[in-house]
Amino acid sequence: MSMNLEIDSQRRYEKFVERVSKSQEVWGLKSDEGWAIVESNAYEDTGVMLFWSDKAYAKQCAAEEWAHYIPTIITLENFMQLWLPGLEEDELVAGVNWNKDLVGLEAEPLELLSNLQEKN
Repeated sequence: MSMNLEIDSQRRYEKFVERVSKSQEVWGLKSDEGWAIVESNAYEDTGVMLFWSDKAYAKQCAAEEWAHYIPTIITLENFMQLWLPGLEEDELVAGVNWNKDLVGLEAEPLELLSNLQEKN
């Protein structure tokens, strides 16, 4: 990842933490097959489950092969209590506020949880 993309991804991660802490809402993409997940760029044999701070951001990524996915809301409380510990248990990482090119930061679930707890 280029330096600019890394800085941009870090900014989008911080924006995610900030915005979901205010709105108390997290957005994912869901279809009949389940939630949107991609292969990790950083970790071998690891999946990345994607989340966004805003419905509009999630909707931008519901295109092409994900056109049948629908932006779906998760309460922040549910996300912090169930989702992040579940991701950790399933050995997945969280991709937050990825752009439409599916580029973004891959966060360890418990690190993201800690960042969210500091804000809430």
